[in-house]
Amino acid sequence: MFTIFDDELDALARRSVAQQREFHDGRWSGERLAAHQWRGLRETLRYTRSRSPFYAERLADLTGPGIDGLDAAEYARTVPFTTKQDLRDGRYDLLSKPVSESWVFYETTGTTGPATPCPRDNTDSVVNNAALTVAYREVFAQHGDDHVVAVLGPTELHSTGDTFGDVCRNLGHAVVKMWPHSPVVGFERALQMLRELRVTAVFCTPGMAMTLAKEAREAGLDPATDFDLRLLMFVGELVTPQLLENLGNLWGARAYSCMYASQEASILGLAHVDGRLRTVPQNVYYEVVDPDSGQPVAPDARRVREGELVVTHLYQGAKPLVRYRTGDLVRLEPTGPGESYPSEVLTPMGRVRDRIDLNGRTVTAYELEDFVLSRVRGCRDYHITIGRESGVDVLTVDLELAAPDEEAGAALVASAADAWGCPLTVRTARIGAITTTGAMVSWKAARVQDLRTAVDAEREAALAIARKRDAR
Repeated sequence: MFTIFDDELDALARRSVAQQREFHDGRWSGERLAAHQWRGLRETLRYTRSRSPFYAERLADLTGPGIDGLDAAEYARTVPFTTKQDLRDGRYDLLSKPVSESWVFYETTGTTGPATPCPRDNTDSVVNNAALTVAYREVFAQHGDDHVVAVLGPTELHSTGDTFGDVCRNLGHAVVKMWPHSPVVGFERALQMLRELRVTAVFCTPGMAMTLAKEAREAGLDPATDFDLRLLMFVGELVTPQLLENLGNLWGARAYSCMYASQEASILGLAHVDGRLRTVPQNVYYEVVDPDSGQPVAPDARRVREGELVVTHLYQGAKPLVRYRTGDLVRLEPTGPGESYPSEVLTPMGRVRDRIDLNGRTVTAYELEDFVLSRVRGCRDYHITIGRESGVDVLTVDLELAAPDEEAGAALVASAADAWGCPLTVRTARIGAITTTGAMVSWKAARVQDLRTAVDAEREAALAIARKRDAR
């Protein structure tokens, strides 16, 4: 409603919704999209260069005529990256508007370093929430129209509550915001509210869904039969198809990886009615680079690109980023045969720094999670320990299972030996709160203990959070 008090914002909102609907319906050609992207990209370069102290210096050599003459190759060659360290060091200098011109202030969690300021102005929210609303309308419609939606966010300084609250309001669904890790709410009250309000949909992390299920069982409840959930909308952590299937079965609901985003870069991928994440190319210009060299990755024969994701915002809000290296590995695939939707399928593969060497083979977070969950049914939680014995990397997988599964254990042992030459031990155990810290710290810190290396800052941060959660 705030847009009707500002004619310019009102026009932006109407234009954004119309464009997203047209795009979603397949009414944008590749040529129209390319023209839109380059127009927005050039405007972002001019905007940040004139407004942001950081980019005024970083882009000082990029003149007006130079911006107008850029093509993809020249852009990649001449415009420098923005890195996570730049965000930590530059902080408020990266902003293109003072905080007073934003409508809300968020920040990154700051668990392993200084928190990064992430204010949003009305342009940021209008553009991103229009895309979310249009994409989620069909997703929710598959599961009825009488939804009560719970948004289970991490902290009050995170965008989760505001973003999903606003989108669900756009869709006409009731919303209840709860932070179960808060001492004021807690898990007992959260579970009570889920049942009392007959909540049909939940936005949360996969780790939160696992923890809620554990708490429900300890209270004598069956997640699949004693609740009314129809869909689980996961965000904030790595999500493989096997994890979606496991958690969906656990809760008796359809599970989606609903969004790929970060606090600093906002929304970079959206779930659609087919369950796949897709890019948002009206809002973001995407590049894929080799994580080691920084050079652009050429598409393979199937036009698939795999590497580190680099993004530039095509809208001009409080803090647009130029050639931001996300630190995330992704796979971008073109639309399949017979599909008119001009947007790529996006598969997050885990962070670049979460890659693990196992006996000389590089393994991504996605591959390691897929390795476990594709062979174990009814997995309620898991944790991996890596060690080295007699010059060989070895794995120990702790599983929290709904029922004993000897076949799964044998499959894990055989597959680890075949894929990576790793002897593997399977144990069943009750896993503590360390695995709930993925969204706050990282997937690797939450899921993997690597005994071959010294404990790093991220693992220490995850352990500190876990100790507090275990002690509650």
